Amino acid sequence: MDRTDRIAGEIQKEISDIIRTGIKDPRLPDLVSVTGVRVTKDLRYAKIYISVLGDEQKRTDAINALKHAAGFVRRELGKRIKIRYTPELIFEPDDSIEQGIHIGKLIEKTMNPDKG
Repeated sequence: MDRTDRIAGEIQKEISDIIRTGIKDPRLPDLVSVTGVRVTKDLRYAKIYISVLGDEQKRTDAINALKHAAGFVRRELGKRIKIRYTPELIFEPDDSIEQGIHIGKLIEKTMNPDKG
């Protein structure tokens, strides 16, 4: 595991905590998960993948709320993680969980066509 992977894991843990306890935005639903973090080699940018349980409107609202709070989240992250430069945060929706549920339903329908 290289340095950027360790930092990405630490960022993921801290941002999950910041979202859960630090952001008081009504657009942010209770079930928001940080599913992954990708950090560039120079540690200047971090893509934060967010999964939101709910419809498309809830996902859009949550991503907009996080983008609005990105400066606050970055400052909090800088206080918690001791690295020279706190990366610029880019929030991206992650729909892999929904895709997995959809594929699971398709497999179930294929395996049990009489129930579909």
